[in-house]
Amino acid sequence: METKRSKYDTNPLDPDFVKNTEEVWGEGGSGSDTKEVKGATREIGSSGNENARSNIYSEAPTRRYDNVPSESPYPSVFVPPTYSPPAPYQPPPAPYRHLDQKLSTRSVPGIGLPEKWAAMLPYCPWYIGIVPALLVLFLVPRSEVKVRFHAAQALALQVAILVIHTLFSVVGLITGNTVGGSLFKVAAIVFLIISMVRVWKGEPHHLAPLAEPTEWFNEHIEPRNKS
Repeated sequence: METKRSKYDTNPLDPDFVKNTEEVWGEGGSGSDTKEVKGATREIGSSGNENARSNIYSEAPTRRYDNVPSESPYPSVFVPPTYSPPAPYQPPPAPYRHLDQKLSTRSVPGIGLPEKWAAMLPYCPWYIGIVPALLVLFLVPRSEVKVRFHAAQALALQVAILVIHTLFSVVGLITGNTVGGSLFKVAAIVFLIISMVRVWKGEPHHLAPLAEPTEWFNEHIEPRNKS
């Protein structure tokens, strides 16, 4: 016959669980050795600085906007932004600040040529301008900023034309087609003549793609007369 289970029977596999529990703890469910413990806990004293606790906004996880001044409102995405006008034109930095001035006919120290001729001859086509460009850089002092700039720029231009024309020649030898090299040679001669005319007239002639090699030639080729 199945034994009747009570509400204390939490283990259905052990029918003597309730009986064994009552024998150990007594009929009331608590043993005679159990006593109430008094004074086991005590209140922990608060720290001396309670400013952070008294301020409810001191540890706020996000910024609060309820007290933001009216003069600094949150920007709206519906208001188009304002753009400032473009900055005015600034002259080139030194040492090329006076390059836009017209060339004169005074004699350039170191080579004895007029300033116009000393700045124009380095742009001569057919690689002839390489010789006067080197002469200007080696003989003209650094105080002649305009003449040395045009000599360095013309030398960089002549070297770039020589390198590109050599590449076209190699490609023409491989493919047997020299049309590209011939067209480039004609375009280079025309551009060098235009450069000579612009420099002779005193018009600004700055080649931005050759800015770095121009500066390199001007800085690394030391003149004999450094005054």
